Order: sequence, then C-alpha cells, then structure tokens
Amino acid sequence: MRKNHQAISLIFLLPALYWTSCKKFVGVDPPVMALTDNSVYASDATAIAVLTGIYINISSGLTSTAGTVTSLSLFPGLSADELTLWNGNGNPQGNAYYLDNLEAGIQTGYGSEFWIAFYSYIYRCNSAIEGLNASSNLTPAVRQQLLGEAEFMRAFFYFYLVNLYGSVPLSLTTDYKINQNLARSDTGKVYQQIVSDLQDAEAKLSPLFLDGTVLNPDPERVRPTKWAAAALLARVYLYQGNWAGAEAQADTVIGQPGLFQLSSLDTVFLRAGLGNKEAIWQLQPVNTNVNTEDALAFILPYGGPGSGNNYGAFLSAGLLASFEPNDGRRMTWVDSSEFAGQLYYYPYKYKVDSIGLPVTEFQMILRLGEQFLIRAEARAQQGNVPGAWQDLNTIRTRANLGPSPQPDILAAIGHERQIELFTEMGQRWLDLKRTGQVNAVMEVATPLKGGSWNSYQQLYPVAQGDIQDDQQLTQNAGYQ
Repeated sequence: MRKNHQAISLIFLLPALYWTSCKKFVGVDPPVMALTDNSVYASDATAIAVLTGIYINISSGLTSTAGTVTSLSLFPGLSADELTLWNGNGNPQGNAYYLDNLEAGIQTGYGSEFWIAFYSYIYRCNSAIEGLNASSNLTPAVRQQLLGEAEFMRAFFYFYLVNLYGSVPLSLTTDYKINQNLARSDTGKVYQQIVSDLQDAEAKLSPLFLDGTVLNPDPERVRPTKWAAAALLARVYLYQGNWAGAEAQADTVIGQPGLFQLSSLDTVFLRAGLGNKEAIWQLQPVNTNVNTEDALAFILPYGGPGSGNNYGAFLSAGLLASFEPNDGRRMTWVDSSEFAGQLYYYPYKYKVDSIGLPVTEFQMILRLGEQFLIRAEARAQQGNVPGAWQDLNTIRTRANLGPSPQPDILAAIGHERQIELFTEMGQRWLDLKRTGQVNAVMEVATPLKGGSWNSYQQLYPVAQGDIQDDQQLTQNAGYQ
C-alpha cells in the first residue's frame, strides 16, 4: 500500500530489454516514455502495454527474491514442511521464513515483501480498470479483454494477500487519500471482492489464447483467458468451502478436452507452444537467456547448495518419505546430487538451468492437474465419493500408480495435493492453513528445522512502514 500513490506515468517505463527480448509475448511496440494518464488509453497499443507490463514485471522477478510471484514457490515452501534450507546458506531472510521466525526480522521487512509488492501491483490493476472504463478510444474487443485481465490480476494478488496475511485492506481505487487510511477488511469481504472480480473476468475474457495484440490467437498461454478465471475461481471456491461452486468451475475447465489434457509427467512444465495442453496460464520467461527462475533457484549445481544461482533449499526428508514406491513423480520431478559426501534431493519440475539454451519451459501458474484435485475434494465434501475417487485416480494413473491405499478420501486427496503440487506457488503452505492442519504439522516440522512453532506464525507480518503511515492499520497478532 505504501506505493499506491506513485505516478502512473512512471509505472509503464519498462526496460527496453524486456520489450526487445519478448517480442512474441508483447506483440506491440513499447509505450513511449512520456505517457500521461489520459494518453495511456488513447490507443490499443498503449493500453495493451499496461497489462503486458505487469506480466513482464512479474515474469522478470527472481524466485530467490521474496515478494516476487515466482518466489511463492520458495518462501512459503520454506515456511511449510516441504523444503530444507542448507545450514551453510547464511541467509537471514531465508532463515526467518524457514524457522518460522519472521518476528525476529520484522524491522528489516522480512515477511512483508509480498504485501509491499502485491499492493503495488493491485494499484496498477486499479489504475488500469479506471483508465479502461473511462476510455472511449479503444477497440471494443481490446477494451473488454484488458478489463478482464485487470480484474483477473487484481483477484490473483488479493487471493495471495488474504491467504498470507489474513484480513487485509481492500483497495479498489487509485485515490491515495482513501488508500492511506484503509483499515483491514475481514477475509469474507476480501473473498467477496475476489469472487466478483473473477466472475466479471470470466465473462469478459476471451476463450482463445491471445497474442500481444489481444486480437489474434497464440499457441502460448501467457495472457489470462476465461479458462484461467474459471480455474482460479474454482480454487477460491474450494478455499471458501463452496463445494458446489468449486466443482462447477473445475468442470468448466476439465470439460474442454480439446484445449486441456493432462500431459505426460516429463512435459507438464513445458511451454504450451510445444504442445503442452496441461497449461492454463503460464508466465513467459523474460530475463535474457534464461528459461525459468525456479530452475535456477532449485537445481543443485556442482558447487553444492547455495552456490551459483541455487538458493540452498532442497526437499525435506518428510516430503521425500511421502512418495509411494514407484511414484512416477518421484522419478521425474525430483533429482539429486551429491556434495561433500551427502546426497541432496531437489525439485526438478523445471529442468533447464543452463544459461543461453532455447526457451522450452514457461513458469506454470495454473494447470489442469490442480483442477482434478479441486473437483475431487469438492465432490467428496458433497458426498460424491465415487466421483472423487475417479478424479483422484486420474491423477494417480498419470503418476503410474494404482488406486490409493488410503481408505479416507479426504486424507487421500490431501496426500495427493502434497505430492502433486509441491513447490508450486505456495500450495502446501496454504493447504495446511485452510484445512486446519497447520498447527499439528508445524508443531512437529518447525522444531526439526531448528525453530519453535506458535499458531500466530501461520500469518506473515504486515509491512511496518505501512502501519506507520496508516493509523487505521494494525499488525498481525504476535508481531507486536
């Protein structure tokens, strides 16, 4: 929220490198350097550049830097029980997340990085919505698509804010006089806005995957579509306990086999343009000569944990022990390297960490596998146990496994989510909290990591600077 009153003309000043290295993604010329509030929405090209700029910015963020979209794969994973941080890392920020000890670093901003970054993006979405609604100069189809994208992105950022921080201020304007005095809105009201934005986005967004002109189809899946809105809404309904809604929205996506199919395990994280139909929404890499930032952060180099671009995080013994024998995901999505006589197992969903190789992998944000697990849980909660087992076994069959040996369907789904979605956008950390398991799990896991667990640590601390600037804003309990 601290950055919500920044000048809009500065928001669009993207480095020329991004525009030249992502020509296919962008598909339009970069905006001129002297755009004003009014001129931004005077043409299709400059209006498109507003949303494209957000995608470029979030794509360029490093997994190893807390507060970026891709770092959701790392830092909430450190907070949970799925990653181990190498003891030679010497990273106070990483250790604060890993030991669930963010209160020790509150004055340095540890834990509030996502708050600061995501509110900045929400401001940009609000600005886009206001500008697009006020514009009469745009091609109607372009204007509608961009409005849908802005609403989708605002919902996306609020989903993570409310799940990482609890009740949060609901900022829906660029008026800094309003924003600087916002109190927290309860989580129900925030979710209500998320649902409203996603419903609007689903109605406005194209069913086609579009290129940078937002008028022509594209084999890549880097701009949100109505299917992305449906998929995220399915997740939101699941978190709310709206089981019928979650099933219906997941049905919307699963019921499009011409567009979406489960990929083989070794192709799940390839770019859609290479034939990967599992992808619903991906981020195109924009950093020069790099595939995904996740690969750089997780794949263990010859120098061992924490060397090169590697962050020093590897898979926990608990997660490794959770894989069943012959699970294809264990063989395909996990790799290992020996260093100083010890074997380290690390996430290997993204496999290209060498610089300068052709870009074959895009960062996955939403994919079909999750939708089957959402529908399975929603069906189970509504008493449709056979249907739930059918969805669950669809995922297990892809992993070369037979029916689950777990007799309880909800426990089986929880186990499958842990194995299927590990190190993907903080899913494990959020699952522990939404299912009420976080205290039981972390009371065991955190001491094994060398820390101590208190229930309040399931929420991250609010940015201290925003509390100082906004007299209506309070800190999360436990971080006083």
